[in-house]
Amino acid sequence: MQTLMPTQLGEAIHESPLPHALPHGVRVPAQIQWQGEQPPPDLILFEKAGPRRKLYFDPARTRAAIVTCGGLCPGLNNVIRSVTRELRRSYGVPSVVGIRGGYRGLDPARGRAPIELSEELVEDIHNEGGTMLGTSRGPVDMKIAVDFLMAQRIDLLFTVGGDGTQRGGLALFEEARRRGYALAVVGIPKTIDNDVRYVSRTFGYGTAVAEAVRVIESAHTEARCVEHGVSLVKLMGRHAGFIAAAATVASADVNFCLVPEVPFALGGEGGLLATLERRLQRWGHAVIVVAEGAGQDLLGAGGGRDASGNLKLQDIGLFLKERLDAHFKALGIEMVMRYFDPSYQIRGCPANTEDALLCDRMARHAVHAGMAGRTGLVISFLNGQYVHVPVSEIARGGKRLDLDGELWRAVLSSTGQPERLG
Repeated sequence: MQTLMPTQLGEAIHESPLPHALPHGVRVPAQIQWQGEQPPPDLILFEKAGPRRKLYFDPARTRAAIVTCGGLCPGLNNVIRSVTRELRRSYGVPSVVGIRGGYRGLDPARGRAPIELSEELVEDIHNEGGTMLGTSRGPVDMKIAVDFLMAQRIDLLFTVGGDGTQRGGLALFEEARRRGYALAVVGIPKTIDNDVRYVSRTFGYGTAVAEAVRVIESAHTEARCVEHGVSLVKLMGRHAGFIAAAATVASADVNFCLVPEVPFALGGEGGLLATLERRLQRWGHAVIVVAEGAGQDLLGAGGGRDASGNLKLQDIGLFLKERLDAHFKALGIEMVMRYFDPSYQIRGCPANTEDALLCDRMARHAVHAGMAGRTGLVISFLNGQYVHVPVSEIARGGKRLDLDGELWRAVLSSTGQPERLG
């Protein structure tokens, strides 16, 4: 059994102004189910998140900053608002600034000056999609960034972004520590795909699934109202098919769900084209949902990497649309195709109620961790609890659909598609 603890900047000596605190030494297991009388010897435990009785930083002398990086995701403004309000209202921190334009805002030669985040400024931002601070992709020179943070007298930096953002936050902390500068860097994991290791659910995922279901409803209507109607819906999911799978089950109107974890073939008796033919012969219409990272092996060489170092994906949606059109045209079968790609529309939505609650809790726990001097961690919602996960664990790899798990088995039951196409 092993407890993975975040780094502590130093001794916490300041009394917390909060009337409540988490008892010392509370741990949460990463795995809550096992066979046998005893837990497995390799069981991992994480420190439970929450307010501490003693603080590393003196609230009256503390200055904090928050930065949002990477692609848009529902809930970013909620996180900014809750971090600001918890720091100012609960701890009495006098200055909270927003870094504008992602990590490039830490380089004065590339970014705009930070802004002071007052309670009035963040009052209504949770009602809007996107991020009031702006965002960008790509790294920053760590020496320049730490020079900037030191010049701004930043004690706490809250990084909202994916694994690349969190690795960057860890590098910022390490560079600051090398210089003897006490900087707490606390991450709030942001990925709409819900594919972060040791995180049960990331904010934005619930909103994305709900919005995707609305699109699928329209797609289903379009398909069933014409003869041989086929609606193809492309959803987010670079390496994991959680959004596509969950939206498929929630809508109950999808006939084929294609995800990155399950390769599929187009041709052959058991391939997608022949299986779709049989579906149209019997039912007269079909709805296909495809995650953006599915079927990449069918498209040949990729398109390089983006500014964040992520592999650029080929467009599986347009590829399938063209192949389906060509196939049925060659057979002399009149097929009516409707293509939907709501990805950017979904990313820019405000958070729904479920995600708003998750954003608020994650943000407040991030503040508690930072004020106590914890650093090099992300706040995770894991097994119904909020915990501190060291960034090094997040960076070890992402989370993928369990093809023997309940969600994927529900997809197969709901769609009626075979376990393998091809």
